[in-house]
Amino acid sequence: MSEAVAVPATPVALPGRLLRLLPGVALLFALGYAGKVTEALLRDYGKSHHVALPQIEYVLWAIVFGLVVANTVGVAQIFKPGVATYDFWLKAGIVLLGSRFLLGDVLQLGRVSLLLVAIELAVAIAIMTVLGRWFRLKPKLISLLAVGSSICGVSAIIAAKGAIEADDDDATFAIAAILALGAFGLFAYPAIGHLLHLSDKAFGLWAGLAVDNTAEAAAAGAIYSDAAGKVAVLTKSTRNAMIGFVVLGYAVYWAARGQAQTVTSKAAFVWQKFPKFVLGFLLVSLLATLHWFSPPQVTSLANLSRWAFLLTFAGVGLKTDFREIKRQGLRPFVVGALAELTITVVTLGLVFGAAAVFQI
Repeated sequence: MSEAVAVPATPVALPGRLLRLLPGVALLFALGYAGKVTEALLRDYGKSHHVALPQIEYVLWAIVFGLVVANTVGVAQIFKPGVATYDFWLKAGIVLLGSRFLLGDVLQLGRVSLLLVAIELAVAIAIMTVLGRWFRLKPKLISLLAVGSSICGVSAIIAAKGAIEADDDDATFAIAAILALGAFGLFAYPAIGHLLHLSDKAFGLWAGLAVDNTAEAAAAGAIYSDAAGKVAVLTKSTRNAMIGFVVLGYAVYWAARGQAQTVTSKAAFVWQKFPKFVLGFLLVSLLATLHWFSPPQVTSLANLSRWAFLLTFAGVGLKTDFREIKRQGLRPFVVGALAELTITVVTLGLVFGAAAVFQI
């Protein structure tokens, strides 16, 4: 009978990429958690000292802390890979948020959102194109700004850049303009919403229609209220679902002029650009509708969604460096600001109209 020989276990090293992400993810968590602690401390202080302090959500604190770091000491290189994962946490949070929506609610609100999104797309593209030509911006820069302002900000610009073979400089200018306007919208939209006494649903619709980047739209809604944040995410996801069709339109337009590669399979192109996390959101919503999750599990999924958004909102602040935006020049920003102002007014009018017709 042979004797068994004990072989010492070889420790499994974490992949190098994961190790590079850890510092930045830890920074996201630290700033996000600091936002929650600050909200709780101010709330408890007000209660214990009978002082009426403004109720500032953790969302805003997380963003502010990120902005302070990004625009003072800056984000060191060791943190940047992990900070860039804020987009992953955003998508994970949206998928998990599906547990708080029954599919019937999604379809009901989705029909309203889809109608308003269709109008918003046409208005945003037309306004940005007219203003861009008026200010004599480069044609492909105009296309990138139009896609970014009508769909989902930076993600749409990146998707369109390759499709229309735009220059790196054009994409950089467009991204800088969209980021600057998104940072402004974070603070302006909730203030305007409260001034106009918008309902949670109405404000969520407006934020989802008017704010370009998905992270900023979710943050603006969450700053207003938890219910508004849910509606903002759903409305913004409806906008995001249009990215493949809009980018395809621009790709065909530039290919017809011999300035971009011809699209061979339109269906494959749309699927490639389609944001898959939207399907994840719908799948989780369907499972919740079918009572696949128990009530405690729904609560757990909702809490996980909030934690994912916590990292996202810290990332929104950390990625907004006003010094870098300033270096990109003013013309794209001016065009974007004028267009966004017009889109803001138009979408607000759409929301008031929808509130009257659909009783939202």
